[in-house]
Amino acid sequence: MAKCAICEKGAHFGNSVSHSHRKTPKMWKSNVKSVRVKTEGGSKRMYVCTSCLKSGKVERA
Repeated sequence: MAKCAICEKGAHFGNSVSHSHRKTPKMWKSNVKSVRVKTEGGSKRMYVCTSCLKSGKVERA
């Protein structure tokens, strides 16, 4: 699973708990997109989460 290049957000792990309180492993995936980003040396493709895109921490190329 990819991580955000800006905030290092990745997948989270835990347990899914049923009504009878049985626990099974669960994985929550973050909303990470492959985006072309402006850098000082030109443009570069990196993985960025949508919350970083929305907040303006990254400028698209």
